[in-house]
Amino acid sequence: MDIFPKRVKLDNIDNGIIELLQDDAKYTNKEIAGKLGLTITPIYERIKRLKRLGVIKKMVTIIDYKKAGISILAFCNVSLKEHTLSFINDFENSVQKLHQVQSCYHIAGQYDYLLTVYAKDMDEYQKFITTKLAAIDNIAHVQSSFVMKEVKKEYTIRL
Repeated sequence: MDIFPKRVKLDNIDNGIIELLQDDAKYTNKEIAGKLGLTITPIYERIKRLKRLGVIKKMVTIIDYKKAGISILAFCNVSLKEHTLSFINDFENSVQKLHQVQSCYHIAGQYDYLLTVYAKDMDEYQKFITTKLAAIDNIAHVQSSFVMKEVKKEYTIRL
């Protein structure tokens, strides 16, 4: 993934479409057109363009993880022993295969990576750390922080 992707030029109509779809991805082209005062065809063409350019990456269903039986959300800081390109690529490729890892960020600071990890309970998290994460070569240190209360979580990016 390019760390500095080419910026896509968006106008007010694009921003309106994006805002509406972030609020509810089930809006039809007709509903979006009505809300923005346009016809269906330009809305359809713009959404197709936004997808083709990668501005709209994916349309998903967001679940409440607690209601789905997952009680642990952890932020897992990882430091690597070696920082050569091959070790970094190996770590990143390995982490992408771990279904418990919701996101992985290469960060600057005290740690090299920040992972968000979901687990049904502490036993499952402990098993994940010892059998999956620790099995990845080149990990020097892992530090976990556990969410006690979710104060704010947004899925939308206001443009």
